[in-house]
Amino acid sequence: MASPTPLLFSFLLFLSPNYHAMYFPIDRRLTKMKNTRSGKSIGHSDNSPSEEFLDYSFCISSTSSASFDATTTTPRGDLASEQPLSSPITKSPWSLQQVSSVNFNNDDNYTYTGLMGSLIREEGHIYSLAASGDLLYTGSDSKNIRVWKNQKEFSGFKSNSGLVKAIVIAGEKIFTGHQDGKIRLWKVSAKNPSIHKRIGTLPTFKSFFKSSINPTSYVEVKRNRNGVWIRHFDAISCLSLTEDRTLLYSSSWDKTFKVWRVSNSKCLESINAHDDAVNAIAAAGFDGLVFTGSADGTVKVWRREMQGKGTKHFFSHTLLKQECAVTALVVDPTSSFVYCGSSDGVVNFWEREKLLQVGGLLRGHKLAVLCLAAAGNLVISGSADMNICVWRRDDSDHKCLSLLRGHTGPVKCLAVENDKETTTSSGEKRWVVYSGSLDKSVKIWRVSPEMDPMPTAGGLK
Repeated sequence: MASPTPLLFSFLLFLSPNYHAMYFPIDRRLTKMKNTRSGKSIGHSDNSPSEEFLDYSFCISSTSSASFDATTTTPRGDLASEQPLSSPITKSPWSLQQVSSVNFNNDDNYTYTGLMGSLIREEGHIYSLAASGDLLYTGSDSKNIRVWKNQKEFSGFKSNSGLVKAIVIAGEKIFTGHQDGKIRLWKVSAKNPSIHKRIGTLPTFKSFFKSSINPTSYVEVKRNRNGVWIRHFDAISCLSLTEDRTLLYSSSWDKTFKVWRVSNSKCLESINAHDDAVNAIAAAGFDGLVFTGSADGTVKVWRREMQGKGTKHFFSHTLLKQECAVTALVVDPTSSFVYCGSSDGVVNFWEREKLLQVGGLLRGHKLAVLCLAAAGNLVISGSADMNICVWRRDDSDHKCLSLLRGHTGPVKCLAVENDKETTTSSGEKRWVVYSGSLDKSVKIWRVSPEMDPMPTAGGLK
């Protein structure tokens, strides 16, 4: 008879709180990333479920997910001393783990870039962030949208279904994009700003009903399957507003992007944009140009023209064509540069003054770039390698200022706000960066543009 010892050991190991096998839902943004074990591309089929899984064994944590510690980073971005904190499970609803070893308002620390604190809750992986003034919105796979004010919980609201993939804010309206392919619209109560009410879904029921009884409204969405053109038939991957916040763009894994009028939630246009999932879209700036990035490895440029009360988009040209998936896009605040992150860990950029000719490559990550943000002359990239790179742009030259470490899972989303409390000695703005991760935490960083570049960092290639 076989000894029961191996079975008993396996059972005890399974019960251990330190045992983790964290397999995170894959964005189809990574479907062209190479599997290093087999040498094959990780793909998907139309018959596969909308929620797929990818082996993220490179980020399996050896510690309990309920005991993430706040750490500080030196100006070079290296890990400094760790400060053990009590389990966030005992704190309700969230715990703010604050770094108090640095006097942030002291002018002697004007070049400090590092961790200010963490918001942690055993609720779900963080998939989306949006910052507006002193408010921060966070979305997770728990279907909850949390609202934070001055780093404390202020409010919250929950959708009926679909993890929250994207959040954008247009005045008093908040748009959320979900895994179930729907865009939900919320509004802040005029009487009580902590109350958010859902006032609609895109497309609206009225628009959907009218389209459903019109045979000409049906298009082929999958093989041997038709659907109305105003509705997404796969997960929403990204939302983007125009500069004047009158138009909302949504991109989806269904290979399309759609244009919506913010004032009445009407779908104006649907464009079959790529041969694979559309992972990112950027619609602000560049005189009506819209940029889309896809799992098919391309970045495309579209020209928007207003026609009567609607819009018409025309394909302009392809900026990039590569083997690996495009996972993130961002346009800098001056609309002078376009940045694109890819599953190979590289950030490409193009310059407006050079007629969108390739400006160069930024190499600072070992794994896929999952998110990008831009503020002032800074560009920030988050990656599946659990790190955040802060880049400073001087004319066309980019240098890495810091490598922010502290997450124990892939960095999924970023948001940046002006640090209103402090400015640099030269009058430049400092920035507060929020990073959401699949480790279920949101970290808060302070970033100064006056830091000296890292001498050994990856940079412009």
